[in-house]
Amino acid sequence: MATPNPTLPDRDASAELGERLRQADADGTPLRIVGGDTKAFYGRPVQGEALSTREHRGITRYDPVELIVSVRAGTPLAELEAALAEQGQMLPFEPPHFGETATVGGMVAAGLSGPRRPWAGAVRDFVLGVRLFDRQGGSLRFGGEVMKNVAGYDLSRLVVGAQGSLGLIGEVSLKVLPRPIARASLRLSMPLDEARRALAEWGRRPLPITAAAWQAGVLHLRLEGGSGSVADTRRTLGGDDLDDGYWEALREQRLAFFDAEDERPLWRLSLPQQASLDLDGLDETGMLHDWAGAQRWLRSDLDAETLREAATRAGGHATCLTPGAAEPFTPLSPVLAKYHRRLKAELDPRGIFNPGRLYPEL
Repeated sequence: MATPNPTLPDRDASAELGERLRQADADGTPLRIVGGDTKAFYGRPVQGEALSTREHRGITRYDPVELIVSVRAGTPLAELEAALAEQGQMLPFEPPHFGETATVGGMVAAGLSGPRRPWAGAVRDFVLGVRLFDRQGGSLRFGGEVMKNVAGYDLSRLVVGAQGSLGLIGEVSLKVLPRPIARASLRLSMPLDEARRALAEWGRRPLPITAAAWQAGVLHLRLEGGSGSVADTRRTLGGDDLDDGYWEALREQRLAFFDAEDERPLWRLSLPQQASLDLDGLDETGMLHDWAGAQRWLRSDLDAETLREAATRAGGHATCLTPGAAEPFTPLSPVLAKYHRRLKAELDPRGIFNPGRLYPEL
């Protein structure tokens, strides 16, 4: 097993966290769950007492042969990735950090994935099991190597992206994968329509593409896999060499496109890869197209309702990532809202876990 950084000792803070939760539930005190706080901008602000998971940290089990790792929620994400790298392995979904203090719990709660997501899968696809602290401070285990939720919910998947609204993540078990043997990144100059056609064609062929992003007339590609496959594809596709650091900059929103000095709201559109937005005044060539077109970034002053209606017509949805947005997430349909309320009421009837982080009624 790879050993964590000795300067940051492992610690099981289950007793302290459990007691804090029991008291909060008894008093009806809302809690704002905090890990590294690097994703505080994602979602609605929470009014509540801060509950930190940073002391609950450490890799509890790592089996490189079985490709399984279990880790406490407060463990720094960078520490987990370093331990995996020592064994030539990685988190396939390439999670963004947005800061050096990012934690594993925050990674799961936010459910965000990086450029490799369409080819490898999302965070929830690699979650095997979760240890969850309930409102009474009890420790429940779901999925993977342990038990199924007696309430009938697969909480090991539901907590991914739930923003801590269903309970406090204590520990998570993840499937990991070997790092690719070879990698090459390239850039090809082409208009958006041509890039879409090329990506559609390449998607029907066994090419080792693991990232594709288009912006301002340039298609950026990453190839990963065996040395021969990567080299052959590199020669076939042509183009110019691209610094591999581009993908980290894209993942961490450090490209010039994400410049904070641009005060227009930042939108993330999740759409079918080949879909076009039917919206007057919107030029898609001014957007950053990630995930081969399935994730599109937009700076725009368009009102939220207009933009979301266009995304819905195209078969997707729109999320606003600008801090302070009144409604960052697309409103739920009445049916989905009913199920969300029922689940919240089942697991958190007193509303102590990150109330309002996802939606006002949750």
